[in-house]
Amino acid sequence: MQAEREILLTAAGLKKIEDELEQLRTVHRKRVADRIRESIQLGVEISENTEFDDAKNEQAFIEGRIDELREILATARVIEDGDVLTDSVGIGSIVRVRDTETNDDWEWTIVGTVEANPAEDKISNESPVGQALIGKRIGEIATVDIPAGRAKYEIIGIRK
Repeated sequence: MQAEREILLTAAGLKKIEDELEQLRTVHRKRVADRIRESIQLGVEISENTEFDDAKNEQAFIEGRIDELREILATARVIEDGDVLTDSVGIGSIVRVRDTETNDDWEWTIVGTVEANPAEDKISNESPVGQALIGKRIGEIATVDIPAGRAKYEIIGIRK
């Protein structure tokens, strides 16, 4: 059996997961139980009751997600604000970079894989860009192989 991989979370990521778990356990479980109960009361043969099937599928999804979130919380290590570095890029760092070719600037928050959300400019420490940035200091260049070739990002700022 392979050792469980430690999951890294920021304090904000931990809260988001805890909130989702609480919402699933309290609100969504009750709602789907009500749907199942109502679908049974329709008096339709269970084998032909699509509402019942849909509700049971939703219930299975909710229970699966609850299990997944519990597993994340059981193996998570929270990166506290005091652990976030500002002299070099690490998990929890907000890093400002400049593309050396286009001079475009971006700002990304480096997070663990579970929290990654490119739409919110949160990139995983395990992504190619995240790996290239980890450990770099202001003024250093991070080189990343991307589908379009190779990108070079100069670190121009690091903050919490």
